Amino acid sequence: MQKQSFNQSWRFYLGQPTERMWREADDSNWRLLDLPHDWSIELPRDAGQPSSSSGGYFPMGCGWYRKTFTPPEEWKGKKVFIEFEGIYMNASVWLNRDLLGFHPYGYTTFHYDLTPYLKWGEPNLLKVFVDNTHQLNSRWYSGSGIYRPVWLLVADPVHLAHWGVYVTTPQVSAQAAAVRARTQVENESETVQEVQLRTRILAPDGSIVATAESSAVITSGGEYEFVQEMTVAAPKLWSPDTPHLYRLESEVLAAGKVVDSETTTFGIRSLSFSAEQGFLLNGQPLKLKGGCVHHDNGILGAASYARSEERKVEIHKASGYNAIRTAHNPPAPAFLEACDRLGMLVMDEAFDCWREGKNIGDYHVAFEDWWQRDIASMVLRDRNHPSVILWSIGNEVLERDGRSNGAEVARMLAEAVRSLDPTRPVTSAICGTWDGGDWELTDAVFAQLDVGGYNYQWMQYQPDHERHPERIMVGTESFPIQAFDNWMSVLENPYVIGDFVWTSLDYLGEAGIGRVHFDPELTEFLGRYPWHQANCGDLDLCGFKRPQSYYRDMLWQDQARLYIAVHAPLPEGVTENITLWGWHDVWHSWTWKGHEGQVLKVDVYSSCDEVELFLNGKSLGVQPTTRQERHIAAFEVPYEPGELKAVGYRRDAAGAVKESVAYSLKTAGEPVQIRLTPDRATIPADLGSLCYVTVEVLDAAGQVHPGAENLIFFTVKGAGGIAAVGNSNPVSTEMYVGNQRRAFRGRCLVVVKANGQPGEIRLRAQADGLEGDEVVITTA
Repeated sequence: MQKQSFNQSWRFYLGQPTERMWREADDSNWRLLDLPHDWSIELPRDAGQPSSSSGGYFPMGCGWYRKTFTPPEEWKGKKVFIEFEGIYMNASVWLNRDLLGFHPYGYTTFHYDLTPYLKWGEPNLLKVFVDNTHQLNSRWYSGSGIYRPVWLLVADPVHLAHWGVYVTTPQVSAQAAAVRARTQVENESETVQEVQLRTRILAPDGSIVATAESSAVITSGGEYEFVQEMTVAAPKLWSPDTPHLYRLESEVLAAGKVVDSETTTFGIRSLSFSAEQGFLLNGQPLKLKGGCVHHDNGILGAASYARSEERKVEIHKASGYNAIRTAHNPPAPAFLEACDRLGMLVMDEAFDCWREGKNIGDYHVAFEDWWQRDIASMVLRDRNHPSVILWSIGNEVLERDGRSNGAEVARMLAEAVRSLDPTRPVTSAICGTWDGGDWELTDAVFAQLDVGGYNYQWMQYQPDHERHPERIMVGTESFPIQAFDNWMSVLENPYVIGDFVWTSLDYLGEAGIGRVHFDPELTEFLGRYPWHQANCGDLDLCGFKRPQSYYRDMLWQDQARLYIAVHAPLPEGVTENITLWGWHDVWHSWTWKGHEGQVLKVDVYSSCDEVELFLNGKSLGVQPTTRQERHIAAFEVPYEPGELKAVGYRRDAAGAVKESVAYSLKTAGEPVQIRLTPDRATIPADLGSLCYVTVEVLDAAGQVHPGAENLIFFTVKGAGGIAAVGNSNPVSTEMYVGNQRRAFRGRCLVVVKANGQPGEIRLRAQADGLEGDEVVITTA
């Protein structure tokens, strides 16, 4: 099928328009915008919003989208479809006067056939109503609107079915790989058609390495699935370290003429799971260094751009992750494409609830009627991605303890997934029973799974292995503060294939689930307004590493590494209280003006055998930092300005130092300047292409001032504009749209968006009392 973007020049109205407004053709006073679009991120938060702490106190509501287009003459006689990657939520779609359908789930991709309703030679009106008023319907920030891209698909009457190409690699070795292509072709013409399918496989370097050709007679209104077997010699195997991608090119011919074609990207790799050997990728054991990720894109809200999804994968790779769990819903297609390309394993998840809901308006209201269609959407859309290694059918569903026929529902979902893709195991994330029931009540649901998912239950690994030695286990969620215990359990037990922390990347909503507070009487699960970020990610909302991410480096990486974390000074008698998903209130800072002489607690995270700490050249002692010490050394240091330096040592069997590494913090001077650092100097000129610009407040020596909170103003000229501004302050009341933002701990972030024209984008940052900075980003 020919695929073209349908994202430009939509009209938008926030709220419920009057009947007159809806029926009249004039929408010139509606806002003109391009997709993707999340209206909630654009609106001010307040404590009275129905989304409450779960939704980050963002407004939700309802909205209307309209787009007018005139179908070209070359579409006559063809099939025309529209595909929505994701709309949150309860989307009703019309073409002209005809209702195409209703789609309740906000996270699955769906499409409609426009052909019967198109008007030729005149404008056609596509209308979409999005209803996110029924709160609460999510336990995290959902965003609102057509937040993922929209596509038009045009094909001849004889064409490849939507998601009709399915590629598997049933046998893989270093010498050869068997590639099986199952290709579904539909005949929507008025006559019987003799159809040929020509298929070829292109290696990563573009060379043709295998071909196949088949033919079949397809009746009018019928369909046929071709099954073609090919062999690739000496294949380049896909893995996180070597993400080699092949292309399968499919051509459909009718009456000797090519009528449709499609390219499918895939990888050649083998998967094996067992309690005895764990997870094997291409025959080699691999532990999953995983993180859970919600669908939002930080300061962009729910709006999903190809670059925002790609950057999400990039920053995980840079922090040592090799796996991501898409909690708790199917992700954007661009996210999986980036995982394929960059080498990231994926647990693709379907639902946060089944028949029993957790909120009044969540997916349970649609489950009975829609689960089959939504499972099919996830699996059929995503099954060609080599990055996807596990399907998850649910997260902490209430039926996990067997209530409401939970085991039968789990069996039904698992079998539906296996019928569409038997090449990957099925899991589900299971936590303890919230009403205090015995853990063994979960056994019946576990029995329906190929891999058992454990949320916060690492203590159950060994007892469950004794009861069920055949069970393969994976930590689907874990507390950051228990990173050591969880990872040691993975390393020590072959039947535990990995651990996914909650969370690897911070997100909006579930406000303050990972907060530190100083009121021992405060027991609320989530934070009150103005808390709006979860504050539990290894990486913060802007994608910057937080202290727990550096600690995880010590557990995951073999090379000698250090990090210094300084506990914020507290008044006498005050104790920090850390929520289950939180981390100590520690700073990457030795700048504590006004606390001279006060004893500060300093933690050194270390993958070395021991560390020595120095203050202004004077040794404060040596401490071991082996596994026995959980790779942490704690020092008490009277504060004085200057340099705090840690030196780590690794010793050989004889006790001699074989390796050393140093890490230091220096007291910052007063803030004097701004520095802008774009993640890319050149970006595509395509509409919606993004550049992430890190904004730092520096002292005269060029060091980031860790306490700077200057208000920074931005101006942009040229071939783009500002898509978002933000920082990682979880209680800031500032907007994520506009041209200004305060620094938080010396940094903030600006996202610049191309307008579709080649040229330059010139971004300037200014603040009172600081020297500004300017960067030029080329759009090419």
